[in-house]
Amino acid sequence: MRVLLVGAGGVGTAITRIAARRPFLTHMVVADYDLARAEAAVAALGTEQAERFSAARVDASDQEAVAALLRAERCEVLLNATDPRFVMPLFEAALAADAHYLDMAMSLSRPHPEQPHALTGVKLGDEQFARAEAWEKAGRLALVGIGVEPGLSDVFARYAADELFDEIEEVGIRDGANLTVDGYEFAPSFNIWTTIEECLNPPVVYEADRGWFTTPPFSEPEVFDFPDGIGPVECVNVEHEEVLLVPRWVDAKRVTFKYGLGEDFISKLKTLHALGLDRTEPLTVRSADGPVQVSPRDVVAAALPDPATLGDRMHGKTCAGTWVKGTKDGAPREVYLYHVVDNQWSMKEYGSQAVVWQTAINPVVALELLASGAWSGQGVLGPEAFAPRPFLDLLVEYGSPWGLREQ
Repeated sequence: MRVLLVGAGGVGTAITRIAARRPFLTHMVVADYDLARAEAAVAALGTEQAERFSAARVDASDQEAVAALLRAERCEVLLNATDPRFVMPLFEAALAADAHYLDMAMSLSRPHPEQPHALTGVKLGDEQFARAEAWEKAGRLALVGIGVEPGLSDVFARYAADELFDEIEEVGIRDGANLTVDGYEFAPSFNIWTTIEECLNPPVVYEADRGWFTTPPFSEPEVFDFPDGIGPVECVNVEHEEVLLVPRWVDAKRVTFKYGLGEDFISKLKTLHALGLDRTEPLTVRSADGPVQVSPRDVVAAALPDPATLGDRMHGKTCAGTWVKGTKDGAPREVYLYHVVDNQWSMKEYGSQAVVWQTAINPVVALELLASGAWSGQGVLGPEAFAPRPFLDLLVEYGSPWGLREQ
């Protein structure tokens, strides 16, 4: 399998380090707007991987350039490891070049113009699902939302529906951590552009009798007890792809996503919003060289440390998982399926901090399943559309086991 990986940031670099250990990959072209960053990701793999990995420069917003690179490198698959702004040009480039496509975050939402905290506007992934027929006609697969959340969390939901429950009352994605970063008062462990997007947009909730609807940000707080020593963490509603994906393939009366952000993190996000620093529309700023156009959110991102560089300063664990409540054989049942990564372990084994590594392993597992034929499909599909057991078994084979806790 020849793969074009677009994005050589923290997640993209972790993808290369995981994929380098697996024999299914024939060649991976690591492409980034910053060629030096792509070259560094490849060089870190060592000279023994020189024939299997190469670096290239590409502008992820330039659909034609990406399609041309796919054709020139004879890549069968485009793996998108950029932030959600570039989903649609990369998605369309893959289709134009007759390649399969995978991403870890879906096309952006737009809040309802009049009732943003009650009604949905354009939902996450709507633009991609609108193109499903074109992908089906082309006989190509766009596997969307195949990171950890969305991704592994969706696989857990399908596994619960197939093997653990007869009827499901609620699927609730619950994410929490006890990570700390030495030397920083505020240092998000994931891309701040994406974090602002998902945390300050109106969260979406699904209920079978209402469909999709929205609530105010940080609504419905609850304390969830996370496994492996992480412990109780307050979680709140956050906009996330699982709520838009799970109901398409899993019969559940309610689907939610709650994230353990913490009071301090929420306060800082609210301050950014109050000051307008979460905005993506460029502002005119006067400088010594004349007026320049800058996005406030891009300025925030530039002012904060690159999450990929924080691994040596980070301590603790991160947990992604899916809580499911329903019935089995007529009796109530409640379980939490989860995946925990210890930052000390991921840094020692792969040189990647826990949050980006946990995201990165899942698209590599999916690529291997596609390469082997264990997973196959056409159109625009989420992880729930595929048999979950091959994925979970291969995840264990990669040396990263998952857990199940009866609640």
